[in-house]
Amino acid sequence: MSKVRVLVGTVKGAFILTSDEKRQDWDISGPHFAGWEIYHLKGSPANPNRIYASQSTGWFGQIIQRSDDGGKTWEQPGSEPDEPTTTPEGFPMGESNKFVYDTSDETGQPLTTHQWYDGTQHPWEFKRVWYLEPSLTDPDTVYAGVEDAALFRTSDGAKTWQELPGLRDAKGHLWQPGAGGMCLHTILQDPTNPNRLYIAISAAGAFRTDDGGESWKPINEGLKSPYELPDADAEIGHCVHNLAIHPSRPGVVFMQKHWDVMRSDNAGDLWHEVSGNLPSDFGFPIAVHAHEPETIYVVPIKSDSEHYPPEGKLRVYRSRTGGNEWEALTNGLPQSDCYVNVLRSAMAVDTLDSCGIYFGTTGGQVYVSPDSGDNWTTIVHDLPRVLSVEVQTLP
Repeated sequence: MSKVRVLVGTVKGAFILTSDEKRQDWDISGPHFAGWEIYHLKGSPANPNRIYASQSTGWFGQIIQRSDDGGKTWEQPGSEPDEPTTTPEGFPMGESNKFVYDTSDETGQPLTTHQWYDGTQHPWEFKRVWYLEPSLTDPDTVYAGVEDAALFRTSDGAKTWQELPGLRDAKGHLWQPGAGGMCLHTILQDPTNPNRLYIAISAAGAFRTDDGGESWKPINEGLKSPYELPDADAEIGHCVHNLAIHPSRPGVVFMQKHWDVMRSDNAGDLWHEVSGNLPSDFGFPIAVHAHEPETIYVVPIKSDSEHYPPEGKLRVYRSRTGGNEWEALTNGLPQSDCYVNVLRSAMAVDTLDSCGIYFGTTGGQVYVSPDSGDNWTTIVHDLPRVLSVEVQTLP
């Protein structure tokens, strides 16, 4: 019998939720790293018991944690078993926590500044890891999206990290922070082409590499941002919230933008809007059904200033046509007086035959639908503010 493991990152620790394929009864483990912000946890597709976590606080900085037993125990890669994770002064220890921007002449023109809110240039400063994307084939290789926006990679199980500086060479001096900072928050791997990656940055846009990260191109043609960018054809500066693809059709990319739900049928070279009849096209996460490449899910939020569901009704919207035509999924979700948000990394799908959909809220609830969104139940409802949700389908 198959089972699922749901990895939940919150502002006060990580939680691991497990169930069998019925997804009715759940075991809850945690909090792991109690009191720390866990921006993201994700398991390796090549070794499901290998899980990586991004652990951060304003006091102690960034620490990467790794588990080799499905989250039962954790270690800081590169450290001795009994070695503390911080110095006596409270700073992170070990090479696994060093994310150093590449400014060498050998990699091209060094970039040392980017655009700030007021249009001036501002030094690049590492703050935290927003997103971890383990390789599809190698459990020791992981990509990390960080703030200030850059892409790093490890090939030794997170002991050391190296920047892929070709990304910032894609007009990085024009990148500017969004409301939540200048973060690289989304990384997608093309399972049919190991040299192709998609990433998204707030507020710079979406980018693609076709040569394993050596060079990158902005893929923002067709995006409109009239409130942020007076130039309707601006190549850089769009606030992309999330991207999603289906493994069987990775050239079709779906996007939840600051405003607008978008679709590209040519690997991001051109986008068109598919918001259709949504009550609001503002939101953060977007996901694709595990077995139906044209079935996508979003969670509409009222506006960029009012981060809660329209009318106080928590509704996931599903399109079975790849966009434009949407239906509200409400059975089991609160339909009055609900004022939570669902953040960009807080929605995931499993790969069981009856595809399960999961999402977490800023109110601490984690919901599951074991039947592709038709019916919802609460797995847990009193966690800290949920930052991320990932799911592993296990044999």
